[in-house]
Amino acid sequence: MAPAAMRTAARSLTDARPAPFWLEDPGRPAARPALAGPEHCDLLVVGGGYSGLWTALLAKERDPGRDVVLIEGREAGWAASGRNGGFCAASLTHGLGNGLARWPADLPELEDLGARNLDAIERAVTAYGIDCDFERTGEIDVATRPHQLAEARALYERARRLGLADGLELLDRDAVRAQVDSPTFLGGVWDRRGVALLHPAKLAWGLKRACLDAGVRMYENTPGLRLAPAGAAMAVRTPYGRVLARRVALGTNAFPSLVRRARPYTVPVYDYALVTEPLTAAQLDSVGWRDRQGLGDLANQFHYFRLTADNRVLWGGYDAVYPFGGRVRAELDQRPETYLTLAEHFFRCFPQLEGVRFTHAWGGAIDTCSRFSAFFGTAHRGRVAYVAGYTGLGVGASRFGADVMLDLLAGERTARTALEMVRTKPLPFPPEPLAWAAIGVTKWSMARADTRDGRRNLWLRALDRLGLGFDS
Repeated sequence: MAPAAMRTAARSLTDARPAPFWLEDPGRPAARPALAGPEHCDLLVVGGGYSGLWTALLAKERDPGRDVVLIEGREAGWAASGRNGGFCAASLTHGLGNGLARWPADLPELEDLGARNLDAIERAVTAYGIDCDFERTGEIDVATRPHQLAEARALYERARRLGLADGLELLDRDAVRAQVDSPTFLGGVWDRRGVALLHPAKLAWGLKRACLDAGVRMYENTPGLRLAPAGAAMAVRTPYGRVLARRVALGTNAFPSLVRRARPYTVPVYDYALVTEPLTAAQLDSVGWRDRQGLGDLANQFHYFRLTADNRVLWGGYDAVYPFGGRVRAELDQRPETYLTLAEHFFRCFPQLEGVRFTHAWGGAIDTCSRFSAFFGTAHRGRVAYVAGYTGLGVGASRFGADVMLDLLAGERTARTALEMVRTKPLPFPPEPLAWAAIGVTKWSMARADTRDGRRNLWLRALDRLGLGFDS
């Protein structure tokens, strides 16, 4: 980083609060009391992020008489569900390219299910009166290097040949800069309908309220500590009590699963983001962005960025930090060296915004798996279901995952449970220290490919053949 660029980046961060912008909203609801003593229910949901909240709400929609309890280790939406960029994507496969590589035969069905899932989220936001700044503005994947532009064009043409390009628009340099003006943009693909933007914490809080209104009994500051059979039921022990349930749905994602054999399939990855002060009318005009799309660049080490409801810019991504041993620790939520890198990249992308200051800087853990999209399973003779591995695209796909878990717990064969993606697992990560070494080599190789016209070295090509990868 050049000294002048470093000084500009550092100055922009001097007032940044080390806290998630979304979670400081004054509409944050009060926490529900912790569980004290015994509880009984038909369905216990463990986890108060999107996975758990959608599962509880959809369970009540399917059967209003079902007795549902949800427990959350802290407060609903406090972790990844309240700290993400607020991109709610239709894709269930971490993008079209990943879906084509892994499940080409099922991809038309997966794309249709994903589109219907996003439509259902939009209907739920309206039906339950969830004020979460929902905007169906789409997303532009932008190329900032020539090889990325060539790859974007090739993927678009492949999607068009397969009849999967509805709503996609290929943009050249002038067309993309007419939408959002950056000297780094060479072109891109605009997905006009497949992505909505929203306030992620408000979505979680709105789902919490909808669950409570539907009769879900919710206990916060109540982590699930141990899962074990108890006769015909399952028992989950908590610090001050125990829940007996006929069925259990686990939506713990980045945190260790209560089903131990599911743990090797995921690792926690720390992702970081910045939010600027609100842009003035003149600053916003200098960028354009009149259609308010979300954006992401096409590098391996990518950035994602978008406007908030009050015209701040959220700018995140690039670094994906894996902690040795895969432990989730609060001290990793802050990483000043990453903030400095992100700020420098922001002003390289938008030099016309020099002088803008960041008001918030934060990070947090998400779960990733080796195929970059959710996987599913059951345990204890079908009495327990779990989902994990969303790899950064869980805002939208978590509702689909909730439906899958409920199908599995009901023993139903549906269009969802018939999918190869649902019936199979990713390859697990190796134990330490192999995981640390392998992820480190992979990250180095991906960064190197970004600077070498996308050329993937022997290591990355071997992972490709094995269907393995690392992403955030």
